[in-house]
Amino acid sequence: MNAPASSFPSHATHDVTNQPPPFGGHNAWTTDPILRGAVAREGGAWVEARAHTMGELVASERMQTLAYQANRFTPELKTHDRAGHRIDLVEYHPAYHELMSLAFGAGLHSLAWTVDREGAFVARAALNYLWNQGENGVACPVTMCFAGVQVLRNEPSLAVEWEPKIVAEDYDPRPIHIADKRAATVGMAMTEKQGGSDLRANSTRAQPAGEGAYLLTGHKWFCSAPMSDGFLTLACTDAGSTCLLVPRSLPDGTRNRFLIQRLKDKVGNRSNASSEIEYDGTWAHVVGVEGRGIATIIEMAHLTRFDIVVANAGMMRAGLAQALHHCEHRSAFGKRLVEQPLMQNVLADLALEWEAATLLALRLARAFDAGKEDERERQFARIVTPVAKYWVCKRINALAVEAMECLGGSGYVEESPLARLYREAPVNGIWEGSGNVISLDVLRSIAREPASVDAFFAELADAASDEPKLARVAEALRSELADTATLEVRARRVVEEMAVALQAALMVRHAPSAVAGAFIATRLEGDWGACFGTLPAGTDCAAILGRVRANG
Repeated sequence: MNAPASSFPSHATHDVTNQPPPFGGHNAWTTDPILRGAVAREGGAWVEARAHTMGELVASERMQTLAYQANRFTPELKTHDRAGHRIDLVEYHPAYHELMSLAFGAGLHSLAWTVDREGAFVARAALNYLWNQGENGVACPVTMCFAGVQVLRNEPSLAVEWEPKIVAEDYDPRPIHIADKRAATVGMAMTEKQGGSDLRANSTRAQPAGEGAYLLTGHKWFCSAPMSDGFLTLACTDAGSTCLLVPRSLPDGTRNRFLIQRLKDKVGNRSNASSEIEYDGTWAHVVGVEGRGIATIIEMAHLTRFDIVVANAGMMRAGLAQALHHCEHRSAFGKRLVEQPLMQNVLADLALEWEAATLLALRLARAFDAGKEDERERQFARIVTPVAKYWVCKRINALAVEAMECLGGSGYVEESPLARLYREAPVNGIWEGSGNVISLDVLRSIAREPASVDAFFAELADAASDEPKLARVAEALRSELADTATLEVRARRVVEEMAVALQAALMVRHAPSAVAGAFIATRLEGDWGACFGTLPAGTDCAAILGRVRANG
């Protein structure tokens, strides 16, 4: 027998209580005192208007919707048209194109090259840090365009034609020749199946076609952003491994022989297509000196690694901000989560990690600015870029997991931005050199450019004079580096120690004593567990969390 409808309370089980409101409606620039302070201190304060606009965008519902759509509806490969003609087209959701328009229209890729004033790298880093709190897939083509400018300058005839289109604050996805475009993008295709990071194992061949041009034959295992207008690639000429530029469209309007074999089904970074490609009589032009391709392309890797450091600091900020927002509005056991001592410990520990990463990223940005004229700063950037890249790529993984756990089950669903952050976190540790490759690059810097080691220790000395604990760590590090017999097998440990020591020095110089002291006690002196949330009793968690946000 059916019960009368009136005996059931209307929607009683659907009353929603104790749930945080949507996270948004703030400005990611004005509410981030650590970022604003670092940008001003390192020489980029003049970017405030642009950063304010970017900060409003990345925290908006519009950005969150676009990011969700671009990662939910992923790129699709169309190899042929309906008549059977080869077209090698990657189709993207409209949200992806809108994100590209927003990023490139804001000069996210080009500000360091187009503004001739002090702090241009710092200013651009601020925008990159902010953008990566919203969507990370678009950051890949942004970074490649930024870094590609430096490489193309090795071939002035190409730079004259390509650079104005690459640095334009515009986005033009039309598959046409560079001369007819408003703006252009550049990708890269380096690695091959048999070699991976060992670029000297590449087997793609280049046959001369006259006037610096070559025809390529080979297969590339990873090609990022395959709908770009040009690709920096490596192939073997008679002189050895050589860097070349492969345009997608030729001057007569036809498509180059750039054959997309398949798209990679990646764990994260899903809005951005990555592919395998085939060169089959593919036209390309030499960039730089023949036989010096790896040295040429390393210039690009140096800049992309720098961008990765900045991006990861921004991603840490995003994870922390999401976790803190949830804990400020969610209650359990009679208190808001943020009032629970153990949760305060977790959040404060995450905040220490984020602040140290942010200070490191912006200090590194200043080194790129100052290194144009100051040799010590250039050497500092040389060694600290791989050191920082290694460490922040390891720490973002742990931070993303812990931030998700702060939300519990609500964080472990695709509707949560933390799910995307969790899947995105590992990619930067793999891209542009995994942990071993990066650690060995630090050792190469130590061996080939001893001045870079001097620049590193000079930076520590500035803070160690006021902090005896840091001075002891610096002295121990010198001994570690002096023991060259086993240095390679200890490379990861040494690089980790270098990164943490430098972060500690920056915290000593720029954070209150209670905050810097907590970082030193845990990260340097070992009064810490194996996970976040293990700060020692007596840590001033309120002081640490008070630095996370400002009114704005």
